[in-house]
Amino acid sequence: MRFNVIVIFFIILSSLGFSQQKKSKGDVLFFEYSYSQAIVEYQKELREGQLTNKQYLNLADSYMKVSNYKKATEIYLDIYQKDTTMSTYHFNKMLQSLSRTSEIEKVRAYLATKKDDLSIELLENADFNYELIASNSNDDLKYRIFNVNGNSPQADFSPTFYKDKLLFSSSRPDGSKKIYGPSGESYLNVYESKIDQQGEVKSPQVFKGISESKFHRATPYYSEELGYIFYVLSNSDGEDLQFSENGKNALAIGRSNGKGSFEFILRDPDTSFYYPFYEAATGRLFFAANFHDSFGGTDIYFVYTNNGLIMSAPINLGPRINTPGNEIAPYIFENSLYFSSDIFYGLGGMDIYRSNIQADNSFSIPVNLGEGINSPKDDFGFIIKNNGSNGLLGYFSSNREGGRGNDDLYGFNVSEKPGLKTLALKGKVVDLTSNNGVSKVQVRLIDQEGKIVKEVFTNENGDYNIEIPFQNTITIEATKEKYSIFSVTYNDNQLDKIQETAFNMGIKSLEDLVEDQEGQTVVKLKKFYFDRGQSKITLEIAQELDKVVDVMSRFPQLQLRIESHTDSRGGASSNFILSQKRSDAIKKYLLQQGVSASSILYTVGYGEDKLLNGCKNGVFCLDMLHNKNERSLIVVLNYNLLF
Repeated sequence: MRFNVIVIFFIILSSLGFSQQKKSKGDVLFFEYSYSQAIVEYQKELREGQLTNKQYLNLADSYMKVSNYKKATEIYLDIYQKDTTMSTYHFNKMLQSLSRTSEIEKVRAYLATKKDDLSIELLENADFNYELIASNSNDDLKYRIFNVNGNSPQADFSPTFYKDKLLFSSSRPDGSKKIYGPSGESYLNVYESKIDQQGEVKSPQVFKGISESKFHRATPYYSEELGYIFYVLSNSDGEDLQFSENGKNALAIGRSNGKGSFEFILRDPDTSFYYPFYEAATGRLFFAANFHDSFGGTDIYFVYTNNGLIMSAPINLGPRINTPGNEIAPYIFENSLYFSSDIFYGLGGMDIYRSNIQADNSFSIPVNLGEGINSPKDDFGFIIKNNGSNGLLGYFSSNREGGRGNDDLYGFNVSEKPGLKTLALKGKVVDLTSNNGVSKVQVRLIDQEGKIVKEVFTNENGDYNIEIPFQNTITIEATKEKYSIFSVTYNDNQLDKIQETAFNMGIKSLEDLVEDQEGQTVVKLKKFYFDRGQSKITLEIAQELDKVVDVMSRFPQLQLRIESHTDSRGGASSNFILSQKRSDAIKKYLLQQGVSASSILYTVGYGEDKLLNGCKNGVFCLDMLHNKNERSLIVVLNYNLLF
């Protein structure tokens, strides 16, 4: 977890403020990041007595740091079995170590034991990324990845594009920074390098565009739009480090115009800030920080700015991005957020992920970029840009095997934007009559073969969020009992398009489309009349019958009976024939409009047999009373059987 290259000095210096507190030798070595020596001392202290729960976790963490995952797993599991209230931060570490020594299913079994304490988003993220691993369907792009020439034996990391050059952080000695003995590395500094046509980095030298400091200067980001360089630096006042009342010296974020000006942007004596990134389109400044409200270790936040000046409180990106682990190094390219995380379902320590930014500024499920960009070690600090006819050029940092130093810069060329392509839909299912959201609607994605790929249910407001690996053809379906079915099929470019905005679906409640008449359930229609003695479907009648067509398109499982009635005027025999002709005419119209013949079980004409009032033969009645008896009903025969 290489953001510790920065944090190491913060912890060491912070400990000076607590010199009055007695620490074990194991504690001292652990907080100095001398993990191998800390293990020796903790084991000695364990033989001579007992370790506190915190020290026992430190011992497990130390084994993790030296890649002894078997011993780390044993200790984490021992602690967890004795006390299942282990923090989610250390639970993540336990699953990380377990994933290095066991099958995924064992990791998932332990994950299930704590699912009530974990966010729904984390569990979805894990399932999604495990599915990718199992299906072998992760990113199949061909990369050219190369270790750049400008690396040193020390840590080189956190690249950023600067005009036609590259800026990066390094702990290599340069004569202006103190060297910390146990690590052999100096306070961090910012370097600049030339970039040749192949993306190779050459001739690194100390960057002169920001204010001098004998303490940390690191993780720069250059905003071309603002003309400012944002970077991390030690909280100091000239020649002296500044400590909080708690004895901490934190890292701040400042900015410079490259011509000598400087101002602090984010500064808190007890909170360290890392990896600034400015998004010009929205004016948001993203960064990583270890605030008390984090979901685990270090989380990614943003603040709204006015030309880079802070205009809001920090906003956590939420549980879709932030996890019980550590998230760092945000970078946005073509509406995708790239960042690094050491969450347990990755390929190694720190892995690089991509999440698409959706229409409402929320995030899709982060997808691991896969082998090549990621490795069993720590991979972070990803940046990328268009490189003309050469496709895309990018850089990242890694401490993978075969490097030149603790962390190295790696360049890569690739033809397309890296990261598995996904189909991510988010929106609302609404009742088309009331326009209110409908809860507990089943939303399904169905593939070409008719197999259900994924299904979710809307929440109490009718909102849903669903995501799958991209497929060329998908049917989107929304269903709920006593509601109409929404079903539509899209392919290729259509699927790209519908992800750009909220994908809302409208359904109708059957209760709004039917009513009870004469002791039976019928389709709700305005009363219509045939011309006197006629069975022709007029425009007025057609408008009402189109409602039946709509109902049947939404509820094709309904079975109908069409019945017509006349008043008592005219002969009984002729009225019977007329009513049958009218029912048959209604059926013919419905069939012409696409209603299935199997849905209309039969038609019937009752003539004047079922009068609704006393206007029978020989009784004088006003026209309005006779008209009450003339009617046609579309009866739903199987309503009670279905519902």
